[in-house]
Amino acid sequence: MSTPHPDQETIIIRCGIITVSDTRTPESDRSGQLIQQRLTSAGHQITHYCLLKDEPEVIKAQIKQLTETSKVDVIIINGGTGIAPRDTTYDALAGLLEKTLPGFGELFRYLSYQEIGSRAMASRAIAGVYQQTMIFSLPGSSNAVKLALDQLILPELIHLTQQLQGS
Repeated sequence: MSTPHPDQETIIIRCGIITVSDTRTPESDRSGQLIQQRLTSAGHQITHYCLLKDEPEVIKAQIKQLTETSKVDVIIINGGTGIAPRDTTYDALAGLLEKTLPGFGELFRYLSYQEIGSRAMASRAIAGVYQQTMIFSLPGSSNAVKLALDQLILPELIHLTQQLQGS
């Protein structure tokens, strides 16, 4: 699939990765590892990686800390986007984001539907902007992470970041 606006230049994006999980460890965090590998392979820099419990205040505090210190251009979060009682990532982000990109969630669910059928409707994947930082929130499934990165995030990462920076 071609990108509608090919990037004229290659720039290195500073990326933060947050895995939200009550059970994963750095060794068992396949989705976090996949995000790191895909971003690094695309020439971007991982400046932050952490695992957080699925607690909205903890998630918000981490995002605020990362954006206030300007360590990242983009934050990619995985996990906590479903509807189970402990899935609170969406709730933490929905009130924090200053601008949302509804198309990201819509496209992600559409592409997911093509792979997994009607269960895609339970995903609360979301993207938007907080403090001039692009934030993507994905399900914790490695297949979902691969889908979002390969078909949505990586093709547009430089373009979106440049728009935020006024370039």
